[in-house]
Amino acid sequence: MPPDIYVEHEDGVATIVLNRPEKRNAISYEGWLELRRLAEELAIDEGVRVVVLRGAGEKAFSAGADIKDFDRFRTDSEQARVYQAAFDAAVDAIEALPVPTICHITGFCIGGGCELMMHCDVIVASETARIGQPEINIGVIPGAGGTQRLTRAVGKATAMDVILTGRFMTAREALAFGLVSRVVPVEHYFEE
Repeated sequence: MPPDIYVEHEDGVATIVLNRPEKRNAISYEGWLELRRLAEELAIDEGVRVVVLRGAGEKAFSAGADIKDFDRFRTDSEQARVYQAAFDAAVDAIEALPVPTICHITGFCIGGGCELMMHCDVIVASETARIGQPEINIGVIPGAGGTQRLTRAVGKATAMDVILTGRFMTAREALAFGLVSRVVPVEHYFEE
């Protein structure tokens, strides 16, 4: 069985696969560390011309941080800082890649998954994509610059609506607001 996060290589394209479909590809603390390691490895691989990020299965790109980790890593401020540092380092490593990054999203792309998506250069969404930052529903705010990035991408009014209500944008709505680059029919999703 493949690990929770792995890389596929083909003709200069490195695809990072978030592989926890049973958990909507939620990323554990160890997953954030692994994502950083893989991104740093790909950054120095001269054979890589583009990096694609996608989730395994059709239900989600990523539900973001695995909230089951919160009992282990968010019980006090010191643990929360350690967890946040791992998260920040992972998304920063993706953004720092010296080649174009393409995020393929289908199904849920929420919380930390949405923040990870916003660190990519091009975002291709299937018609089934549902994008949001519902952290308010568990009493936290988006991390990794999520509030600022979403505001820059879609404007203050829409960002405040999404962040403060926890609602999800449809793929078409995200396209209209300029958050995603294109929307494709689900049957053609992996052809793009």
